[in-house]
Amino acid sequence: MMTHHAIEMFEFHVWANRTMIQRLKEIPRDVYIKEVQSSFSSISKAMPHIYLTDYNWLGILQGKDMKESSIEALAMTEQIEAMTLGELEAEFEALSERYRTFLNTCEDLNQTFVLDNPYTRVKDVSYGEVIMQVVNHGTYHRGNISTMLRDQGLPSVMTEYALYWYEK
Repeated sequence: MMTHHAIEMFEFHVWANRTMIQRLKEIPRDVYIKEVQSSFSSISKAMPHIYLTDYNWLGILQGKDMKESSIEALAMTEQIEAMTLGELEAEFEALSERYRTFLNTCEDLNQTFVLDNPYTRVKDVSYGEVIMQVVNHGTYHRGNISTMLRDQGLPSVMTEYALYWYEK
């Protein structure tokens, strides 16, 4: 049986998040929390943002209204941002397992559902498209983190899909 491309891309997303978190555990805490002029006010706000957005999308995949799921994720912001990297890493791992449970029980990732996006409009999207959105969003913000590290004189870590091919 062939694996749906969205599942493979989700596993890349998990790998890339793990890889970035490992790199962030190596940097001084003052660099992690330092306020910067970038897409986020600090690196310590960026990884939680990826987590909270992943959390939000899983709620949507599980049938929650987008507005309801977004409010739930937003309510967790302060708690997630206050976590140590080790605690955040554990949260990412637990969330990844919840995604895998969803992916293993979803009968058809090409099946569509109605996404009522309060920021734009109602649209039919497939479960697989939502997974690809999760992956794309994470890739975008891991790139932001890489820039924030380099702007502070530190090397980042490569989290490109092509490297994942060889790492798995």
